[in-house]
Amino acid sequence: MIRNIISIDEEKCVGCGLCASGCHQGALKVIDGKARLISESYCDGLGKCIPKCPTGALKVIEKDVEKFSSKPQEEDKNPVNKASIGFSCPSIQVREFKRDTVEIKDREVYQVDSQLRQWPCQIKLMPINAPYYQGARLLIAADCTAYANANIHSKFMKNRITMIGCPKLDNVDYSEKLTEIIKNNDIKNIDVLRMSVPCCSGIENAVKEALINSGKMIPWRVVVISTDGEIRE
Repeated sequence: MIRNIISIDEEKCVGCGLCASGCHQGALKVIDGKARLISESYCDGLGKCIPKCPTGALKVIEKDVEKFSSKPQEEDKNPVNKASIGFSCPSIQVREFKRDTVEIKDREVYQVDSQLRQWPCQIKLMPINAPYYQGARLLIAADCTAYANANIHSKFMKNRITMIGCPKLDNVDYSEKLTEIIKNNDIKNIDVLRMSVPCCSGIENAVKEALINSGKMIPWRVVVISTDGEIRE
C-alpha cells in the first residue's frame, strides 16, 4: 500500500541516535554508526522523529510499503548487536559552561584551564540556534590546531564560542550550516583558525562562502598555524 514513511539520507546522518529516541514505534535504530529503519511496518509516517535530527537527514516520503503495525520491536538479546546500537548520544546535548573568574588588577583570570564555553563543539553536531550564539564571537577552528599549538585555549578560545572540524576528513560542506548560524543569530565577529596545510583551506573557504550567502559581512580574520606550532596571522 502507498503511505507515508521516513527516509534517511545516510550522507547527512551522523549517528547521534536522537531520531531513534524520538521514535515511539521502535522503527529506528543506529547500526554501524548510521540511523536505520529496521522495519517499514513499524514506521507510522507521522515524522515526529524529524525535529530531533540536528543535520536534516530525515524526511517523509510516499512509498509502497507494508501497512503500519504498532507491534513493539522485540528486545535484541544478542549482546554484540546491543553494543553496536545506540538510542541517544550525549555528544549533541547542548550545554553552556559558566567559567568562574576572578579579577586581578582589572584583568579577568580564569580559575580553570579549559576555555570551552559550550557543548557540542563539532561543527557537524552544533545546532543552528542556541542561546550562546547571541552576541557571540565565534572561533571556527580546524581540529588539528589544538594539538599543534599549546596556547589555543588561552589565546584563541577565551570568551568565544568554539566550533571545530576537519574539512578533509568530515567530507561535508560546512558552509550550509555556517550560513544558517550566521543568518539566524547575532554573531559579532569570527576568527578562523586553520593549519598551514593546503587541505585546511576548506574551512576558511566555507566561512567566506557562509558570510556571503548569509548577507552579513561581519568582521572576520584568518590565523594560520604551521605544523610545528608557529602562529602566522
